[in-house]
Amino acid sequence: MRLRSLGLALFLTTASPALLPGSAPAAFAQQKQNITLEDIWQKGTFSARSVPGFNWMKDGRFYSSLSKGDLVQNDVTTGQPVQTLVAAQDLTLPGQTQPLQVDGYSFNADETNILFSTDTEAIYRRSSKSFFFVYDRASKKLTPLSAGGKQLYATFSPDGKRVAFVRDNNLYVTDLATMRETAVTTDGAINKIINGGTDWVYEEEFSFAQGFQWSPDSRYVAYYTFDESQVPEYNMQEWGPLYPKDYRYKYPKAGEKNSVVSISAYDVAAGKTAKMDVGTETDQYLPRILWTQTADLLSIQRLNRLQNKLEILHANAKTGQSRVVLTDTDKAYVDITDDVRYLAGGKEFLFSSEKDGYRHLYLYDMKGKQVRQVTKGNWEITEINGFDEKKGLVYFTSTEGSALERHLYRIDLKGKGKTRLSEAGRGTDAVNLSPDTRYYLNYHSEAGVPAVVSLRSGQDGKLVKVLEDNAKLREKLGQYNLATPEFFTFKTSEGVELNGQMLKPVGFDATKKHPVLMHVYGGPGSQTNADSWGGTNYLWHQMLAENGYLVVIVDGRGTGARGAAFKKVTYANLGKLETIDQGEGAKYLATLPYVDKSRIGIWGWSFGGYMTTLALTKNADLFKMGIAVAPVTNWRYYDTVYTERFLKTPQENPQGYDDNSPVQHADKLKGKLLLVHGTGDDNVHFQNSVSFVDAMIKANKDYQTLYYPNRNHGIYGGNTRLHLYRQMTDFVLKNL
Repeated sequence: MRLRSLGLALFLTTASPALLPGSAPAAFAQQKQNITLEDIWQKGTFSARSVPGFNWMKDGRFYSSLSKGDLVQNDVTTGQPVQTLVAAQDLTLPGQTQPLQVDGYSFNADETNILFSTDTEAIYRRSSKSFFFVYDRASKKLTPLSAGGKQLYATFSPDGKRVAFVRDNNLYVTDLATMRETAVTTDGAINKIINGGTDWVYEEEFSFAQGFQWSPDSRYVAYYTFDESQVPEYNMQEWGPLYPKDYRYKYPKAGEKNSVVSISAYDVAAGKTAKMDVGTETDQYLPRILWTQTADLLSIQRLNRLQNKLEILHANAKTGQSRVVLTDTDKAYVDITDDVRYLAGGKEFLFSSEKDGYRHLYLYDMKGKQVRQVTKGNWEITEINGFDEKKGLVYFTSTEGSALERHLYRIDLKGKGKTRLSEAGRGTDAVNLSPDTRYYLNYHSEAGVPAVVSLRSGQDGKLVKVLEDNAKLREKLGQYNLATPEFFTFKTSEGVELNGQMLKPVGFDATKKHPVLMHVYGGPGSQTNADSWGGTNYLWHQMLAENGYLVVIVDGRGTGARGAAFKKVTYANLGKLETIDQGEGAKYLATLPYVDKSRIGIWGWSFGGYMTTLALTKNADLFKMGIAVAPVTNWRYYDTVYTERFLKTPQENPQGYDDNSPVQHADKLKGKLLLVHGTGDDNVHFQNSVSFVDAMIKANKDYQTLYYPNRNHGIYGGNTRLHLYRQMTDFVLKNL
């Protein structure tokens, strides 16, 4: 459930403003301010600045960005404009007086043509549709891509001669020389057949929506077809002025039928399509396709339904013939990543695996024979950032410094010369490496410290220029009563060491007893406790600290960055060990002399909402109150891909589904509960909260609910977040 740990946000501050350090007499001291919800959700008081609209160009010395409607080329070393690539007035259609309101853009390979998108409509988490226009920089001609309605995923061919796109569940290719549009498929139909895109569950759980890719030589378009005709429909009501409107879409709940997925390759010149051989089994997943460095050779990843066996197939685009070249298995599950990279020359590829207990990089030849393990150690690769093909170097981010941190490293393909490019010190580095690896943008933050965005050399990591230091935000933060996050570890009664983080009120008095609010997410492979800027979540917690609360985060078993064994120990019994560990966290906190053990609460969103409802029921004697936002309360209600990855199917593992379903434990509830959900949640259905409420009614338990009409899993829009966090804040103040 790649569910967003979204979060977060009067107010009511009763603590006295603190004096500035080393201040003069109190009467003349500058008083620090307390945070309000309006600061967080309405005024943007603490909005961090970044480097907006940054897009690397083919020459790594430049990047493009939109500025007041103009598309501008900037010098990466100075951040200053070099030239205007497209003036806003050049994007005015015949008969119109105003230029297009551009939502996004992309260049062809030689940057002579540009695709602009406008009037974009979001669909789900990663999908949207727009009107696309092709702009020729030489002639300044602006041409609609298609007159047939909005398009999805418009993409230039590598040679820049064509654009492929999806409309109404069919794939099209437009020849830019003639603007002739060719329908590659014609059988697309809503809630039945999808060509060139993905269904809901692939988009959500395999993290991609565009279901086609051009071959390197522009000859082929490989594309997905989803037959979702047998997938059960979920019906959500959209509340309107008189009669509610039904919204129906295909959503495969655990144990139910999935789409039947196939891969085809369309030969553009010949106008012929070949279906790739992905085996006779249809109850499986094809979570990735990728063209190799050989023009007609397509790489397809195949995953069995239980997701414990991943295979890489190499398929001939002309004939569809395929063979398995690599198999990766696990007694629990195999995570899907984007770490497969085919190297120049067409002889080798990189692949990451957890087979030695930690995610590391391995080099294979094209027949699937392992050449060597490239990285190793008791730490994790978290992302491949790029390659220097000429020098045979791979850039990657890892947890080698600490499970709480992320830093950039470089190593050669022989596994030698590993070098840390990130500066020495703590914190988290998020990296945007130029395609030629000459430079990279580094977004460095620490717990309580907003990001500094800098340009650095890809050769040695040395600073070229600070592009944004967020000095104004740092100055603003200095005017408020903000506590410094403190990291800690403790051992549970089972001897498991867990990582934690605590916020204490400014001017903390260790001789007094303080209430505690724990914050949890806790889903498989996730991490809430990290040495990085926490954004709005962190600021709301600071506001609670100003009101005298200790705010604590504990990452229990099942969370990420600590190796496969720590992460996968929860397999087939989701919720059991995670709930035990949150309870162990509460027990540990209760031993601290400054904690009021009778006033410990917990809150979370999504998987964290699930954890909150379990904590209040299975650990009812430890928690006084809780807030569960958009929780899963019965895993039978959640989707196939996520749920079965960690629990198998309900037919195979009914006990794993039911033993830790909050619905089954509603009669154990003792503390105060606020249950929050959006009625338009397409991800974790409102059905989950309805089911839990019904169980609490049957158990004669008291509770409070807060629902948001037509809001999705993020529960936002207009005053929504401000309203939500006002209710949450009031609930904490009254019940903890």
